[in-house]
Amino acid sequence: MLRLLLLLLILTWTSSALFRVILRRENTIRSQLRASGLLANFLKDHQLGVFESRYAQCFPTTITLKSGPTSEKIYNFMDAQFYGEISLGTPEQKFTVIFDTGSSDLWVPSAYCVSQACLFHRRFVAHSSTSFQHGGQIFGIQYGSGRLLGTTATDTLKIGDITIENQVFGESVYEPSGTFVMAKFDGILGMGYQSLAEIPGNTVFDNILAQNKVDNPVFSFYLSRKTANANSKEAGELLLGGTNKTLYTGHIKWHPLSAKGYWQIKMDSVAVQGETLLCQSGCQAIVDTGTSLITGPSNEIFKLQELLGATLSDIGEFVVDCARLSSLPHVTFVLGGKEYTLTGKQYVRKETLGSRPVCFSGFQAVNINSPEGPLWILGDVFLTEYYSVFDRGHDQVGFAPARHTPVTDE
Repeated sequence: MLRLLLLLLILTWTSSALFRVILRRENTIRSQLRASGLLANFLKDHQLGVFESRYAQCFPTTITLKSGPTSEKIYNFMDAQFYGEISLGTPEQKFTVIFDTGSSDLWVPSAYCVSQACLFHRRFVAHSSTSFQHGGQIFGIQYGSGRLLGTTATDTLKIGDITIENQVFGESVYEPSGTFVMAKFDGILGMGYQSLAEIPGNTVFDNILAQNKVDNPVFSFYLSRKTANANSKEAGELLLGGTNKTLYTGHIKWHPLSAKGYWQIKMDSVAVQGETLLCQSGCQAIVDTGTSLITGPSNEIFKLQELLGATLSDIGEFVVDCARLSSLPHVTFVLGGKEYTLTGKQYVRKETLGSRPVCFSGFQAVNINSPEGPLWILGDVFLTEYYSVFDRGHDQVGFAPARHTPVTDE
């Protein structure tokens, strides 16, 4: 019996040096704001440019407040719902972070942070860590409502059972957006390429590879449909060093990167109920675990919402009739000739406002340009249905149908 268990274990994991990080799922910031009736005012107050006009004098002249390539990221974090835990320093100081393939920097709040948002989160206390090294470089990361400001540092990072020495990270001293006040996460751990980073030095996964912490230059994500509760806090996993075959079916289909910064791939087309109606000449897509929804250029997404029969609410969100979920058209993303299909029940987010169920479209208009053209984002709505593998050794992303246990409507 013991031999059989050992054999199954060997067959299950695709690498001998694997490190598992439990992910938990929480209500999104958008859901919290919506439930409290504050979403409309928040969206109005946090448009691009509002922060810059109010608080430009608070920043050093060396830090520009103009929108950068990640200017939409804060709106994506509003919908983020999967978080995991890391620790920094000696002894360990724990933080909850978003493991974000759509960015490349690691940052957590500093004990010296002066923002209201930092009061509600765990803060890094540098003088309490015997392995801390002061970096002293100022950095700024552009978000939709302003620019996060901080200084660099170096310390020991622990993710699950893996320890990374001399990891450069950011200590935020000013977090401009009200979004971070309500956030369930303390910071961000970016898993994109170094070219996307604002903080100098190796990214976290670069350091993992440089220090030979894993056998294979691969990490993978499984995002569960279940919401974590008091009895079970697990809602997914990040696996460093390989894949977990028990969490997907069939074979992984690989897609080469079209650009290295984001995990960016070419998308052939998008079909609605089998008819190619969007991205008709091909387009670019980012595979982004830090974004909950699926986003695309405004003209394409508005057309898609119309095809789904979604209507615009008073605060600019698209909703569908919950009674129509089973009859909504299928939406298919074609990547490298492979079809990845989502049903209405998979791309609609059902929430309860008061005592009334409301169904929100899982598609959102976000205009992001790149040298290769406008970008779509395949966020958690897509990644919940497809196990995702990120291969740095071959610069490719792989997908396979995720294995889910049936869940009842909540």
